[in-house]
Amino acid sequence: MAKQTHRIGILGTGNIFGRYVTGLARHPELRIVRVGDIDVARAEEAAAEHGIPAWGDDAELYADDSVEILVNLTPPVHHARTVVAALDAGKHVYVEKPLGTTVEEGRTVLDAAARTGRLLGSAPDTFLGSASQTLRKAIDAGAIGTPIGASAFIGHSKAETWHPNPAFLFQEGGGPVMDMGPYYFAILVNALGPIRSVSAATRIGAPRRTVTAPDRTVDAVDVTVPTHAAAVLTFASGVIGTTQMSFDVWDTDLPAMEVYGTEGTLSLPNPNHFDGDVRLRRHGDGDWTTLEPAVELFGAVGTREQARRGLGVRDLATAVEGGPHRADASFAFHVLEALCAVEDASRSQRTVLLDSSCKRPEPRLSA
Repeated sequence: MAKQTHRIGILGTGNIFGRYVTGLARHPELRIVRVGDIDVARAEEAAAEHGIPAWGDDAELYADDSVEILVNLTPPVHHARTVVAALDAGKHVYVEKPLGTTVEEGRTVLDAAARTGRLLGSAPDTFLGSASQTLRKAIDAGAIGTPIGASAFIGHSKAETWHPNPAFLFQEGGGPVMDMGPYYFAILVNALGPIRSVSAATRIGAPRRTVTAPDRTVDAVDVTVPTHAAAVLTFASGVIGTTQMSFDVWDTDLPAMEVYGTEGTLSLPNPNHFDGDVRLRRHGDGDWTTLEPAVELFGAVGTREQARRGLGVRDLATAVEGGPHRADASFAFHVLEALCAVEDASRSQRTVLLDSSCKRPEPRLSA
C-alpha cells in the first residue's frame, strides 16, 4: 500500500476523467495537483469543477516539476506520443488502455521507459479488483483442478444510444477488440499466464451506425475497423481460450467469462467491473457456490462506483515506493500484442505466434 504522498497530474479531460478523479479520491495519498489538455478552457473548467489547483496545456503539465506521476487519459491514437513526452519530462506514467494502437507503438513506449528509468503502467486495472483476484486465488488453490479452457464474450455497449459522438469506437484504436478486449485479455493473462498464439477471423458488421443519443453531436458514424471478431488463444500453459468480441451483438445470454478445469468451472462477472460474484461449480455439485472475495471491494456492485478508476495508479505509486508493480508495461505490452494479433491472424489467415511474454502479476492478498 502506498504510504507516501504522490503528486498526480492528469492529461486529458474526456469522458473518463471524472471517473479517475472520484476513484483517486479514495486514496488521500494520491493528490491531483494539475490537469492538462490541449483545450486549455476545458482544463480550467475541469480544475474548477473538481478543486484541482493548477491547469494548462499539455506542455505546461510536462514542465511542472511538482508532478511526479502523470495519468494519461488522451485518446488511444495519441498514447505513444504523449507517453514518450511525459517519460522524457521525468514523470512516471500511467496510461489508459491500450498501451498503444500497434505493437510498434508499444515497443516505442517500452524503449522510452527503459531509456528514462521511469516507471510505466497501463490500464486496464480491473484485474486488480476483487472479482479477478478471487478467480486467480481459486485457480491457484486448485479449485477446478488443472485449467483446460476458457471462454470470453463481449457484447455491444449500445454506445450509439448514449454517447454523443461514438465515432472513436468505430475507427483506428477502437472496435470491440481494442476497446473492450483489454479488460478480458488482462484478466485471462492474470489468471492463466501468458498467451503463446492467436488465430482469428474478423469482419465489419453494419458499415455505418446511426447515433440516437439524446445529446448527440453527430447523426451517424462510419465504421473503419472490424466490429465482430472470433479468436482462439493458446496459452503457454496449454489452456485454450475461445473469445467473441462484437459491437454487432446487442443482446445475449452468454456468460462474460468462464474458466474450465479438470474438476470444475469458475464463472466471472463483467471484466469491465472490479467486483461481483465469482461462482464455482465442481463436477458433481448440485449448484453453483459463490466464493468469498479475496480482497476488499473497490465499490458497491451494481452502482456507478464500478465505473470509477484508480487502482492502477495506486499500483504504480506503490511500485514507486519499491512495492510490486502488477499493471506494468511488460504486462500491458503482452496484452496489446495479443490484441493486435487478432486482426493480424484474421488478415493473414494464419496462426500468429507472439514474440512477447510476461510474468503473471503477483496476487493482491491484502489492501
